[in-house]
Amino acid sequence: MATKIPLYINGEFFQSKTTEFKNVVNPATQEVLAEVPFATPAEMKAALDAAKTAFKIWKEVPTPERARMFLKYQALVKQHHDEIATILSKENGKTFADAQGDVWRGIEVIEHACNIPSLMMGETVENVARKIDGYSYIQPMGVFAGITPFNFPAMIPLWMFPMAIACGNTFILKPSEQDPMTPMRLAELFHEAGFPKGLLNVVHGGKEQVDFLLTNPDIKGVSFVGSVPVGQHVYRTGTEHLKRVQSFVGAKNHMIVMPDSNKSQVINNLVGASCGAAGQRCMAISTVVFVGESQKWLPELREAMSKVRPGAWDDPEAGYGPVINPAAKARIENFISTAEKEGAKLLLDGRGYKHPTLSKGNFIGPTLISDVTPEMTVYKEEIFGPVLLTMNAASLDEGIAIINKNEFGNGTSIFTSSGAAARKFQHEIEVGQVGINIPIPVPLPFFSFTGWRGSFYGDQHAYGKQAVRFYTETKTVTARWFEDDIQHTGPANMTIRLS
Repeated sequence: MATKIPLYINGEFFQSKTTEFKNVVNPATQEVLAEVPFATPAEMKAALDAAKTAFKIWKEVPTPERARMFLKYQALVKQHHDEIATILSKENGKTFADAQGDVWRGIEVIEHACNIPSLMMGETVENVARKIDGYSYIQPMGVFAGITPFNFPAMIPLWMFPMAIACGNTFILKPSEQDPMTPMRLAELFHEAGFPKGLLNVVHGGKEQVDFLLTNPDIKGVSFVGSVPVGQHVYRTGTEHLKRVQSFVGAKNHMIVMPDSNKSQVINNLVGASCGAAGQRCMAISTVVFVGESQKWLPELREAMSKVRPGAWDDPEAGYGPVINPAAKARIENFISTAEKEGAKLLLDGRGYKHPTLSKGNFIGPTLISDVTPEMTVYKEEIFGPVLLTMNAASLDEGIAIINKNEFGNGTSIFTSSGAAARKFQHEIEVGQVGINIPIPVPLPFFSFTGWRGSFYGDQHAYGKQAVRFYTETKTVTARWFEDDIQHTGPANMTIRLS
């Protein structure tokens, strides 16, 4: 009988009283690893009540003390790095090396949270007006929630709750029901680090549990990473209920290849950026735009991709693992079929890939599709698989125009040896994250992670608020916050709180 995954509420791990469970399945073997509960309404309320109660105490804890607790948590996660990566590989399907990277990028965020005292500093200006000084504080708001996807079950939860809690807030995490074992292990280490109860609460479920987090007025903000339809629902519902919302959604990341770039570097990077993690990452390169003579490199790209094969997490020769479930596999294969019907050429066809020993695995072989046009379904939709599309452009201007017309604007890159071309690209491209001779420009934690256009909705500052005080000899002050549409007049020495 499969192990039932617990909830973590108010500092305790316990079994849900629900009757609704979902299997957690190894995508390489279809072995049932555990059963994840869909939390009951009473359990969701208990998580919220615990977070609300904990906030009243935690917000008063000195910032350096919070930082020291995260130093201990960081050490524990580092100590158990490979153990967490093994759990992650088995439930998600990633190769072990890829899973190690997933965990390490999360550790980097914990390290950033350890620097929270300097990050919480406000601003001071003397004589903002005659005999009036002004200064600001960064203050916590209350309970926040995170809704995380399956593709990075360590890194993305660690994007969220360490920073929120380090800032003085409390948190409810609803991880993906497809691979919840990794975030639960992170919660166990959080508990072991000795944090007060109620700061972090982990619940499981689906739409009903998500909607509780989106609509309850006691939750001040929500952070989400996932698919476009769900992300739009999260953003619309959360903002309708006057919450701060960060919603990171779809992507169609392009790489422009200039003819003056290093051919071997381009090909090696394209293979990894398109097939790595089975293409299941929002920063994957899914479309390459060859400019001018670089179009002649396509046969060599095909040859390099044909040598990559998927496999099990503990196979050191595997280039990547399976996709998350049979439905995802069927969806990706349908995209490939549709591309062929719409006139694209399949230079490599990964449909029907059979692993020599793991016949039940959700494997898709590397796929390379050429002669793609912007009208094709395979170009307009996010595929989320080991599939690379190719397009051609006569000039850099034409390549930039192709990218800027796309619905999404998450990440992009250019490979070139020309400083002028690189500057023109980064200046004119309308995409949130830009790489120069780097295929996947994922920023470190001390930079913002964001996309433009249809890739991101919301507030990049969802975990804090700013409290401002003005001092004047007349003992009254008027403060106008046009951005937040708040106007307030009151006595001096007051704190104006932004909700």
